[in-house]
Amino acid sequence: MNPRPVEWAAPVQTSTWAKGLGGLLIVSTTLLQGCATRQNPDPLEVMNRKVFSFNQALDDNLLKPVATGYKAVTPQPVRTAISNFGGNFKDLWSAINLFLQGHPGQGATQIMRVSVNTTFGLAGLIDMATPMRLERQNEDFGQTLGVWGVKPGAYIVWPILGPSTLRDSVSIPGDLYFSPRLVINDDEAAMGVSILQVINARASVLDVTNLLTDVALDPYSFVRDAYLQRRQSQVYNGEPPEEDEEDYDSEPAVDPVAPQSKIDSDAKHWPDITVAELQGLRADEFVR
Repeated sequence: MNPRPVEWAAPVQTSTWAKGLGGLLIVSTTLLQGCATRQNPDPLEVMNRKVFSFNQALDDNLLKPVATGYKAVTPQPVRTAISNFGGNFKDLWSAINLFLQGHPGQGATQIMRVSVNTTFGLAGLIDMATPMRLERQNEDFGQTLGVWGVKPGAYIVWPILGPSTLRDSVSIPGDLYFSPRLVINDDEAAMGVSILQVINARASVLDVTNLLTDVALDPYSFVRDAYLQRRQSQVYNGEPPEEDEEDYDSEPAVDPVAPQSKIDSDAKHWPDITVAELQGLRADEFVR
């Protein structure tokens, strides 16, 4: 009896899937590296403005009123404890990224910070590390990619999550993962804690977002330019080169456009808040 012929259908399907995935990666990489220039960092502006308007409407009609009521009835020490608790998980994420950036000493300091606050600060509710000079360093995977030379790519506004770039978007899963949900097994409880974190974060920047409304001639442009400038500053640890190396290509340099506002928008006027905290909301940086 002759053996049955071998069927090769499965490998063909796998090959097709692999080619599709490979094509997607190539397209994504191309977008990441080359679809934005210094002269035009926002090639998706038409779409971004629509998403920005959606986020603003969501914030104005839901999140801001809830956060305002929450702030009125919740004592400041309680709000601080909730921020500290979530910040303890972000410190762990910062430590991992400091190691990835090639800063083992700073990474070890962040590990010590997490250990002190977890052990002596009631699981992170009390910040015991800062008085011990174990300062918080806000790092994420988007900054890590920037340190290793990955260009920002196009500016993009995500629904609910707010401002980002294609490079920083790669960091979103890690930013969301390192949160109190990491140690909460019950899905409903984890969701409740996440919602509380968002409301608490929004309440902490009510005055800042009111300032945004008051001073910005074009809120969209103001947030975009301030976000891009701050992210560049974070990648270079506050000392960006005179010639912007995040040039994307070889086009001649032009002077950066300052955020459009009625006041000086230098970074010193902006607290270290999050994309979510400014707009609607994410929860960990600026502002991410």
